Amino acid sequence: MASFDPLLDKDGVRLTVDDALATVTLTNPAKRNAQSPALWRALAEAGQSLPGTVRVVLLRAEGKSFSAGLDRQAFTPEGFDGEPSFIDLARRSDAELDAAIAEYQEGFTWWRRSDIVSIAAVQGHAIGAGFQLALACDLRVVADDVQFAMRETSLGLVPDLTGTHPLVGLVGYARALEICATGRFVLAEEAQRTGLANIAVPVDQLDDAARDLAGALLAAPRDALIETKALLQGAVGRTYEDQRVAERAAQGRRLRDLAGVGE
Repeated sequence: MASFDPLLDKDGVRLTVDDALATVTLTNPAKRNAQSPALWRALAEAGQSLPGTVRVVLLRAEGKSFSAGLDRQAFTPEGFDGEPSFIDLARRSDAELDAAIAEYQEGFTWWRRSDIVSIAAVQGHAIGAGFQLALACDLRVVADDVQFAMRETSLGLVPDLTGTHPLVGLVGYARALEICATGRFVLAEEAQRTGLANIAVPVDQLDDAARDLAGALLAAPRDALIETKALLQGAVGRTYEDQRVAERAAQGRRLRDLAGVGE
């Protein structure tokens, strides 16, 4: 990956921008990019910091693992410096607990914004919060050593970082339930076969494959790509006839724009 002066570099997250392509990198390989509330806030800040020129966002991670999930220090009485431990959070009111989790989720929600397309390049372990971060993106390119797992249920919790909706959408309810309930690993072949991964490549080709996909997305006219993404995002919630109507409306906008004709 080319190196650029970062717009953000804090708490295990680095953001660089090269015109229309932004790269968000997880930068704590010594801890297998384990996640914390500080990292989640940095992810949210990265989304807020994107210049308007950005059309594609590439999410990648340094080291052998994409992310081993939540740092277990969160479950200790001490928690993280300057942060309430999860034990402390459990003692708060329902409203306070809901607000805290909603804040954590903000680092995972912006990846599907209508004006960008996001790609996760995933190698090694993507466990729990790591799996959900990969699921937050529109597309996933995986290395042949990838190991996805949703371990929250096995720990007496539930996945709460926005991963359940895209997981069901990608693999269906029954397989999503089985993956979450058992906490088993999903490897590269299954990930590609079931739609979790768009592309699976040898680990030493991961960055190049992700950049190639980013380049192909950037080759499409921006407004047409935005309209297409919106059409596909809304398709599940529409009837066949409603989708036909949405297609006609979107195409009308595109034709008028190309012809330079006002609404």
